[in-house]
Amino acid sequence: MNPETLSLSSAQEFVTNIFNRAGITANGRMASDIKVHNTKFYNRVLAQGSLGLGESYMDGWWDCEDLSQFFFLLLRARLDEAVNPATLALQSLKSKVLTLGRNDPYKIGEFHYDLSDDLYRVMLDKRMIYTCGYWQDALSLDEAQENKLQLICDKLYLEPGMRVLDIGCGWGGFLKYAAENYGIKGVGVTVSKEQASEAKKNCQGFAIDIRLEDYRETVGQFDRIVSIGMFEHVGKKNYLTFFKKAAECLTDDGIFLLHTIGNSEPSGGGTDPWIEKYIFPNSMIPSISHVATAIEGLFVMEDWHNFGPHYDKTLLSWFENFDHGWPKLQDKFDKTFYRKWKYYLLSCAGTFRARRTQLWQIVLTKHGLSNGYTSLR
Repeated sequence: MNPETLSLSSAQEFVTNIFNRAGITANGRMASDIKVHNTKFYNRVLAQGSLGLGESYMDGWWDCEDLSQFFFLLLRARLDEAVNPATLALQSLKSKVLTLGRNDPYKIGEFHYDLSDDLYRVMLDKRMIYTCGYWQDALSLDEAQENKLQLICDKLYLEPGMRVLDIGCGWGGFLKYAAENYGIKGVGVTVSKEQASEAKKNCQGFAIDIRLEDYRETVGQFDRIVSIGMFEHVGKKNYLTFFKKAAECLTDDGIFLLHTIGNSEPSGGGTDPWIEKYIFPNSMIPSISHVATAIEGLFVMEDWHNFGPHYDKTLLSWFENFDHGWPKLQDKFDKTFYRKWKYYLLSCAGTFRARRTQLWQIVLTKHGLSNGYTSLR
């Protein structure tokens, strides 16, 4: 079947039948149904799969009142595997190739994290934490993010004077929190110029050194290491390099906590083609086997905590903030950007709701703590 040469009626029937399998109706009445404004949508989705679905949404060819639930239904029924498998296979191969070599580590900083501090100030919590919150007993995004920071500090068993390395430190939120509450000394590294500049301002007055550098360039010895939402940009070929660097920088009795999105699929899955093109170029979500293989011989795995469903609520909160704050941003960004960013946040929310991706916090030590490790939740 060549999707590009199918008649409109055939393409519409094919796509409509696929959506119906997940309880989604084209031009239906449910909030999770889609409203098609341009009938070219059907051929485009058949020909380009996920990329065509996202680009046609950006172009205004279709809408959905509850986009996150649309994606939940679509992905829970695994309909992404039913549309143009050849395109999906090609994209998966491309993703593997892109994540094999040493890519320009500063590209993702320039493309995504340097986009606009104003955007992230509007979207994120008061500490500008751009990773999954921990919603246990939390009533707001600020509380969920503070819960997460506290959880990490607890899992690291921080003590005053400890030297802490944050690989991919963002705007410095974790290091500042740890310095305020535990009196640690910190080093934060990021490949984003905007993040580095803002983090230096945020961390003024504390014993924190913010560096614009790739993690592979980092030197020194640290009692504790964290990496919170950066590992997704490392790439499979570089996983062993990443963990070797962490082991090199960690003291023999130290603790390393890795906070990362995880892939539920078998080892070797690629990044969604739309996300790859428009949001996170050269990114890759690790599988359990990816991580396990890379840490063997370097670390003892003390704890593996999955709270992926919390990312659904985090992403919905980010969209609510973004949507509410759009009037402050529309002079900088056009309507296509609004639709792109909405699609990004809500499609990802649906992905976590469908449990197709996870959120892992993994606690590692070099030799295993002599008295054992107490897991905390």
